[in-house]
Amino acid sequence: HSLFGNTAAIGTGIAAAIKVKRQKGQMDDVRVVAQGGDGGTTDIGFGCLSGMFERNDDVLYICYDNGGYMNTGVQRSSATPPAARTATTMPVGPEPGNNFGQGKFVPAIAMAHEIPYVATATVADLRDLEYKVTKAMGLRGARYIHILVPCPLGWGAASQDTIKLARLAKETGIFPVFEAENGEVTGVLKIRRPQPVEEYLKLQKRYAHLFGKKPAVETIARLQAAADKNIRKYGLLDQEAN
Repeated sequence: HSLFGNTAAIGTGIAAAIKVKRQKGQMDDVRVVAQGGDGGTTDIGFGCLSGMFERNDDVLYICYDNGGYMNTGVQRSSATPPAARTATTMPVGPEPGNNFGQGKFVPAIAMAHEIPYVATATVADLRDLEYKVTKAMGLRGARYIHILVPCPLGWGAASQDTIKLARLAKETGIFPVFEAENGEVTGVLKIRRPQPVEEYLKLQKRYAHLFGKKPAVETIARLQAAADKNIRKYGLLDQEAN
């Protein structure tokens, strides 16, 4: 596509062209998949994406979320989590890192559009991801899959911890893994043994300022509370295992 934020618009245009050709008996088996990062999806291209949802265009949109504009210098995006350090949210001042109360969780916004299918996934569970992509490709209309993809450089984490971080994001509740149809949650990837958010945060230098000589206990508690809220909101806890 030609611009950073027009992935959804281009996908919509291609889907419209295919619809015309399909009416003429051409291109019956052709589907449209649009892909973008969190910056181009949650920020720059958000209006185009919302329009795609609202019109229920026949496009599967996949967002790869690494929590920032990693390819231009690790700047903050609206998917950057609270307290995280980026090039534009430095660990200085009374509330170091990214501010609380900003940003957006696009899967929930997609659900509010009541499109046929919305799902979240991580790179730590490829079978779950494969299942959700396969299911989405079996449906028509607007579909959205939001994948958490840790970035070793931007997160200040060891490359070998990439899958571990993605798994901890799910097991702490920081990143809820679920699927929804027509605006309602229909399935979740359960958490058998909830992990404290510190286990997730300590592996990343973007949170190093929370664990200095004077640990930011209140900030860590706020992050834990946000994870706990996700667990309650999406029913993530496996009650039979606890």
